[in-house]
Amino acid sequence: MIKEVKPPEAWHMLANNPRTILLDVRSRIEFEYVGHPPGAINIPWKEQPDWTVDASFVDKVRATLTKLYPPTDRIEDITILALCRSGVRSRLAGEALQSRGFAHVYNIAEGFEGDRDPNKHRNTINGWRVHKLPWEQS
Repeated sequence: MIKEVKPPEAWHMLANNPRTILLDVRSRIEFEYVGHPPGAINIPWKEQPDWTVDASFVDKVRATLTKLYPPTDRIEDITILALCRSGVRSRLAGEALQSRGFAHVYNIAEGFEGDRDPNKHRNTINGWRVHKLPWEQS
């Protein structure tokens, strides 16, 4: 089981540790049109049209980090903050990363849009945007 942090704590970790990345595991459409934190890296855990888990997800993360960090860095020691819409996919993606040797993986509880309210709307109870943290659209 991976550790969880709330969005404000995740933002603080990003701001204070250059060896921390925000990994957005939502689909490309969600990332581009719903929005995302600035500087987030988008590697989908699941993608349309079939919404099955990408079997090469961990390899894609490893390849991306290898491009971002010098060869002298051990990429498995980079802090990864995993984000999705509500914290479910990112938890599963984070567990997959942890099982393949990544030592510092955190799930951003509440996700980007948060839980649904009684009217089945998101972005009202919790989540990255409700905390008024920076975000942008592509």
